[in-house]
Parts: sequence; C-alpha cells; structure tokens
Amino acid sequence: MDKKNFYITTPIYYPSDNLHIGHAYTTIICDCIARYKRERGYNVRFLTGTDEHGEKIEEKAREAGLTPIQFTDGIVEKIQDLWKDLRISNDDFIRTTQERHIEATQKIFSKFLEQGDIYKGQYSGKYCVPCESFWTQAQLDEDGNCPDCGRPVQERVEETYFFKMSKYADRLVDYYNNHPDFIEPESRKTEMLRNFIEPGLEDLSVTRTSFDWGIPVLEDPSHVIYVWIDALANYITALGYPDNTEDLFKEFWSEDTEILQIVGKEIVRFHVIYWPIMLMALGLRLPDKVYAHGWLIMKDGKMSKSKGNVVAPQKLTDRYGIDALRHYALSQVVLGQDGTYTPELFVSCVNTDLANNLGNLLNRTVSMIDKYFNGSIKATNVSTGFDEKLIEQAKSTIETYEKEMDLYHVDKASHVVFDYLSSLNHYIDDTQPWVLAKDEENQDKLENVLMNLALGLRICGILLRPFLLDGSLAILDQLCIPDHAREYKSIYDFNALNHINVQKADPIFLRLDVEKEVEFLSN
Repeated sequence: MDKKNFYITTPIYYPSDNLHIGHAYTTIICDCIARYKRERGYNVRFLTGTDEHGEKIEEKAREAGLTPIQFTDGIVEKIQDLWKDLRISNDDFIRTTQERHIEATQKIFSKFLEQGDIYKGQYSGKYCVPCESFWTQAQLDEDGNCPDCGRPVQERVEETYFFKMSKYADRLVDYYNNHPDFIEPESRKTEMLRNFIEPGLEDLSVTRTSFDWGIPVLEDPSHVIYVWIDALANYITALGYPDNTEDLFKEFWSEDTEILQIVGKEIVRFHVIYWPIMLMALGLRLPDKVYAHGWLIMKDGKMSKSKGNVVAPQKLTDRYGIDALRHYALSQVVLGQDGTYTPELFVSCVNTDLANNLGNLLNRTVSMIDKYFNGSIKATNVSTGFDEKLIEQAKSTIETYEKEMDLYHVDKASHVVFDYLSSLNHYIDDTQPWVLAKDEENQDKLENVLMNLALGLRICGILLRPFLLDGSLAILDQLCIPDHAREYKSIYDFNALNHINVQKADPIFLRLDVEKEVEFLSN
C-alpha cells in the first residue's frame, strides 16, 4: 500500500429533478470502491453532494412558484434520502448553497483575480441553458445544437469575467504526458487533446450577469460565479479549503492520499481541463485519476429526464432489494463504456448470477451440511482429487480480484468472484456429495467436500462485501463464520477454520418469473 489515505468523489448532482438509476450507477461505483479501500485498511473519505446554482434552477423554481433555495431544498432532501435508502457510505454531503462552500468559493475567485488569472471582457457565443455551456459555432452538432445534449442553443452577448485557461495549456499537456494514467479511459484523453487543447484552449467565461441565482463576486456583485468554478471547487471546499487546511484538507489533499474522481463522460472536459488548471493556479496537487464512466443506454437511447425514459432506483430496490440494483450496476457495465439497461437484461442478471450461481450454491451447501452432518462439519483433509484445483482457483480469484479493484475495474472484479462461484458449483458436480453420502466409508471425504464448499463461500462472502450489502452478510451468517474469519486479511488463510456450523435460512435470492417481472419493469 503506497498511500495510507484514499479520497473518492462523485460529481455533484444537479437538483433540477429527481435522480434516476444513471445517477445511482455513478454513486454505487464510488461506494463499492470506497468500501473496498476500507476493507484493505485505507483511511477513506467519500464525498458526494449537489450543484445547486445556475439559470436552469432559477427557471425551474420560478415555474414551480418557489424561491430557488425552496426548490432545491425539496429535491436535495429526496437525493439524501435516496442515498440513505441505498446505504451509500459517503462521509460528507456538500451543497453549493452551504455557507462553507459559498465563502470558500468567493475567496478562491478573489485569489484568481488577484493573481491576474481572471480578467473582465465580453462574451458572444452559443449558449445551452440546460448544460450551462457556451459553444463556438464549430463545436455545435450537425443540426446546430448543443453537442452534449442535442438541445437548441441561444445567441448570447454578455459582460463576463474570463479565466486565462490558455496561460496553463502547455503545463496541462506536460502533466498529461508525465502522468499517463491521469485520465481514464485513454480515449477520453485523446478526445480532450484533439477537440479542445490542440486547436487552442480558449479562455473560459466564469461569471454571469443574466441571472442572480449564484455566488456573488465579492469585488463585483453584479456578477455571479459561474457553475464551473462554483461546482468544481466543492472537492476542496468540502475539505475546508482555503481557511481550514490543517485537518481534513491536510489529510486528504496531501501527497499521502490517493485521490480518485469518478464522473460521467459528458462532464469529463470540465474535470480534466478546467479543474486541473484551477488547481495549478491555486498551487495545489492534482488528483491521481479522473475516471470517466459511460451512460446507461435504454432501448430508445440515453436515459434522460427530457426523454421521459428514466428509471427510478426505488422501483428496483423496493421490489428486488438493494443487492439486485448494485449487482446489475457493478457487473453489467464496463467502467468507461456505455452500458445497456433493459428489463430483460436486469431479470436475466438477477436469475443467472444471484439466484442460480450464488443463492442456489449457498442453499445447497447449507442444506447438505444440515442434512448429512446435523449442521456441523470439520476439516478432514481427505482429498477427492478435485481439491487442489479448487484451492488454486481460490488463490487466483483473490489475486485477480485485488488487481482489478486496485485499477477500479469493478465490473471485472465482480466477474472474477462469480466465475469462482461457478467453479464451486462445478466442484459439486465433480465430487457428487449425494453419491458420497450413500457410503459410510466416504463420510470423511464427504465432510471434506462440504468444508471446501463452505470455505470457498466464505471467501466469496468477504470479497463481495463492497458489492452485495445484504447477500455477503447472509453468506457469512448462514455459515456462522466467526468475527476473526470475516476480516479481509483472513481470505489468504485457506485453513482459517477447522469447523463450520451452519444456520439454515431462506434462500438469499429467489429466482424471478421472467415474463411477470419484465412486464412490471416495462410499465
């Protein structure tokens, strides 16, 4: 372990409406990684929150007959309730309307202004209100619309303060070259260089005068600080920067900290161009990695509120439990690529992985231990001829799991564990415990087979803790695993237990009726 601290952030979400499973996907990824790092002994800080200023919020509040803060308060409360319902393990939740953030952001802006990194000018360009982004004519899509969301843009002329991004462009490229793993996937770095930096990095408009819902510039209160300084600064203002830098900031923005920021691909530009430049201007270190994930794609394209094709996380968790949603999000989407959500895929994933591969294996193992040995077995070391291969598979599983999790490849790590569960199922087919049970002379061999299954499930129960919050606990509880053998470090000891006692219980995952559940999810 090179660094002792770990700081992970989600993007802060825009509370213009309730969140959908695309937002939950991002947060679940971060939660899984945070839980894994805690398992490995890191001192973890996990931040999420909401980005609450801007013209779009001001308009939405006006339409609802509310003040902007009344409007955002209602939605933010639902977001916080959602994260509690999903048992997200964040340590902090920052709102950009909190006084701690407002004061810090004003001081950051003043520092940029004092250093000469910001100057006043006039902006004329194509503006997308929903994305709160200015675009040049060349950057618009083939229909002349916003390249990010496809909506129409407005012609805007406005007095504004600009940040001298061009001043830091060469330094940013040098950083990319010297830190090849800073942006993942690699294709995003190529995209940033080709589309934004190599053509000449334009200075960034960082204030607005056309609306009031924002943080006022101290030196010129007719301007409010625009979203990208306001929003991006949250990652350090939440740690106490710039005034309280001796505690959290010193601990989690130091060189002793591994800093990971996970964002959606649509906002990667802001996090790997503007954010690093802001940090350079402040004289601060940069994150170790910005990982851009893809979108959850529906049958009719990207999930979005405007299309009306969003899926509420609660619809899935209320009917199938938290683990079903977590498993789908963490195993069925390759991090960095777009993934697909359909009712058919969701039901198939639950049935194949959770009900059949995991749930049925645990149920069979516990039932056989209960049936053949009254719920209590011990290690006999009477080999069947298949045991050595199973132990090698366990070692390989742990090694590959850790490698993939250390690279944040949560989908690959999940597959590794479920592949091992498949191996345990094959081990049952190979050893045929029901045949061994018929011969008194094979009792020691049978006991050893069941012990190997239980110990293999113990390993899976530990490895799956960052993934399946209820299922992993149920595995360890049904096998009555003592506390010392639940610790992560115990997975390396393949003889951790000489005895296993089981507690028979209901199956942890039930097989779903495909036709019935697809119909439910499609409505």
